[in-house]
Amino acid sequence: MKTEKITIVHDTPMQVGESPVWHAVESALYWVDIDGRTVHRLHPASGKHSAWQMQTEPSALAVDLDNNLVVATRAGFVYLDTTSGDIEDLVPAPYDTSKVRFNDGRVDPAGRFWVGTMYEPRDQALAEMYVLDKGALRQAWSGGMTNSNGLAWSPDGRTMYHADTTTHRVDCYDYDVDSGTQSNKRNLVTFEADKTSGTYGGRPDGAAMDSEGNYWVAMYEGGRLLRLSPSGELLQQIDLPLRCPTAVCFGGPDLRTLFVTSASKGRSNDELAQYPHSGKVLAFAVDVSGIEQPEYRG
Repeated sequence: MKTEKITIVHDTPMQVGESPVWHAVESALYWVDIDGRTVHRLHPASGKHSAWQMQTEPSALAVDLDNNLVVATRAGFVYLDTTSGDIEDLVPAPYDTSKVRFNDGRVDPAGRFWVGTMYEPRDQALAEMYVLDKGALRQAWSGGMTNSNGLAWSPDGRTMYHADTTTHRVDCYDYDVDSGTQSNKRNLVTFEADKTSGTYGGRPDGAAMDSEGNYWVAMYEGGRLLRLSPSGELLQQIDLPLRCPTAVCFGGPDLRTLFVTSASKGRSNDELAQYPHSGKVLAFAVDVSGIEQPEYRG
């Protein structure tokens, strides 16, 4: 797909835009600026934008059954009432917040909110995966990754996808929706990690699933999105007018619009001059719709 078909839906650059979520009841797109410590909302039809400042970095969002937000932040999970702006603490962070923060998250088909962590020193694979299930937090696994990303589930709920950005891997698991447990880990794809090679194309970040069971993943520093089959075959590549896409989600009334968040923090002046859309929110139409995202069942 050519880049001129891509539109800019929010023109103010984020430092680290992440976690786009389509709120079907409101016909609105939500996302976060992690380093800007802000939750954002945009009604694409009207162009109306709202924002809420958070006390610590927000990283992942879930819509609950009351059509409000559960937000994973460095300090733990909070409830954000988008009507009043009130913020209520739900569950404190289960880790050392000086070294770790929550990162990418998504709600599973049964309404559990899965959120992985980022181990910020990045010198050991000490990131963890947590599940917020009816208000209680449990650990799903610990270690084996440094920067948890790319959570998604197949349309039938039987396969769970996950990326460790640091190792350039996307893995998948058999998933039991009833128990909320994963098993039989296997590698879907591992991308080139050597930036000096002629084949380096970025590392996997946030992801979303389409209705045909294909996995769309943002390739950070690769300036592209990839659509992968359930077997890891590359089906489609979308080149973007920026280098650091961070996450994707399907939205719009028919779930045929793909929204893309991106980052500008830490990029060189030369790169920002070359890619002036860095940090902005993009969108483009797709032929295959996404799947409706479940609500968090607290």
